[in-house]
Amino acid sequence: MSPEQDRRHADLLPQFQTTIERAEGDRATLSVRLVGPLPLCHLDEIRPKVVPSDDTSRTVTLASGPSQQHVDAEVWGPSRFTPGGDGAGITRQTVAPFSLQVGTGRPFSLERTRAPLWQRGEDRDRRWRDDWLNKPLRLVLTCRREDFKTWTVPCEVAVSEAIRARRLN
Repeated sequence: MSPEQDRRHADLLPQFQTTIERAEGDRATLSVRLVGPLPLCHLDEIRPKVVPSDDTSRTVTLASGPSQQHVDAEVWGPSRFTPGGDGAGITRQTVAPFSLQVGTGRPFSLERTRAPLWQRGEDRDRRWRDDWLNKPLRLVLTCRREDFKTWTVPCEVAVSEAIRARRLN
C-alpha cells in the first residue's frame, strides 16, 4: 500500500456509537450505529465479537480442570449475545456479519453471562455476577469494505443497571 492509501485508510476508520438499551432482567438490547466518517458511506461487512472484559490471561495449567478449548469458548464479561438471536454463534461471542450505511444501526439481543459449569461452590453464580459488576462489555468490530484493508475497531460499552444488578441471595 502506498502512503496515500494508508492515509486514506486511516482517515476512513469507522466510528461507532454502541449502547445498551432496553435492559430488563437478565436481557438487554445492544445498539450498534455506524456514525462516521461521512466519506466512508458504508461498510460491506461488520463482524462483532465479545472479548474478555478484563485483562486476565486464561491459560489452562491444571490437567484436571477444563480444557483450553472450553476456557476460550467462555464469555469472560458481563454480557453475551443471546443464543439463536441474530445468528449468534454457539459460544455466543459472535453474531452473523452484517452491513451498514453511515448514519444507520441495528440492535442485537444480549443476556447476562452465567458462571461456567466447571466452577465449584454453591455461591458460584453470585461470585460470577460480582466479578463482572460494573465492568463494561468489550467488543471488537472487524469491518470490511471493498477496495480497502480490514479495520479492527475496539469498543467498550457501559452495561446498564438492570443487566448488572447484584442480586442478594
